[in-house]
Amino acid sequence: MSIDADHLAARLGETISSTPGAGADGMGWLWSALLRELARGRPVTVEDLTRVTGRGVAEVRAGLGGLSDTEYDETGAVLGHGITLRETPHRFTVDGQVLYTWCALDTLIFPTVLDRPAHVVSPTPGTGELVRLSVDPAAGVTELDPDTAVVSVLIPDPGVGVRSAFCNQVHFFATPAAARDWLTEHPGGVVLGVGEAFELSRRLAQDLVGDQPRCC
Repeated sequence: MSIDADHLAARLGETISSTPGAGADGMGWLWSALLRELARGRPVTVEDLTRVTGRGVAEVRAGLGGLSDTEYDETGAVLGHGITLRETPHRFTVDGQVLYTWCALDTLIFPTVLDRPAHVVSPTPGTGELVRLSVDPAAGVTELDPDTAVVSVLIPDPGVGVRSAFCNQVHFFATPAAARDWLTEHPGGVVLGVGEAFELSRRLAQDLVGDQPRCC
């Protein structure tokens, strides 16, 4: 990573870690377990989470209550938090299961959290030109089409909802030129090459999850 990207990783990690329900405050045990369960492609219940974490029902319910922006179905089961069963522009396929994520950077973070390779398809805002890539937690970005693609990143204000302040502004663009309007509208934002964005994402995943085991 370049010096600028290192600085960005540090700032972004600090900001996300200060945001309620972003894997912060010792909640990596719940956040990572929830992502792994969502990656199975079905709603996740409190009972599912007590089983895979070994924590009590009250502790799991309290933890879920602290996760901002979480999506639930009518029964109270979780449908999405970062990984979602509801369609978004960012299609994220793991072990043949078609899922979605809240933002472009999520598609690069979650292979590290899940310890699984993923295939991603996401449209360029405005033009709709598709960006396709394959991501491996060890090897990084192994396929990229077009190879000119970039990722927009915006450091959110601390203490606000991570989805509205951050995720909704983080996109794939087919070319740096396609991201010019976004940069004009977001003077505090940056655009990274997809490989560089993966290195940023891997660092963020490790910081957010900490020493929690990646399994199951």
